[in-house]
Amino acid sequence: MRGIGRAVCLGRDIDTDLIIAGRYLRTKDRSVWAAHALEDLDPALAGRLSGAVIVAGGNFGCGSSREQAAIALRDAGVVAVAAPSFARIFFRNAVNIGLPVLECEIPCRDGDQVTFDLEEGWIEAGGIRRAVSPLSPRMRAILAAGGLVPFLCGGPR
Repeated sequence: MRGIGRAVCLGRDIDTDLIIAGRYLRTKDRSVWAAHALEDLDPALAGRLSGAVIVAGGNFGCGSSREQAAIALRDAGVVAVAAPSFARIFFRNAVNIGLPVLECEIPCRDGDQVTFDLEEGWIEAGGIRRAVSPLSPRMRAILAAGGLVPFLCGGPR
């Protein structure tokens, strides 16, 4: 699985409350979650997420175990999230909903073109290529299918 997007660079310890604030979880309307993704970090950020690869510091997705955080990012159009480390539950939620997560540390500037290849295990941003921690073949198959439900139903997106 290959991907390409424009970098949106964030700091470390981006928690799930920052990704989607609890006040928006009273609805099950995913478009509301996407429209307000990362709003408490930067009110204009949700409008820049379509086609973006989030490149963040460590401990991305820490905090509560809400699956809605990964869904909000995917539905906002985020192509992938790259960070040196992830909260375990966010990491698995992202894979399960078909949002690629790349464990790596790579410098970036907002707007840099980011490309990655999960099969070959690399990411490139701003002309710098780094290896990413490999995902298991099953996790790559889940991502390629578009998430756990399509994977279990036997079909791609």
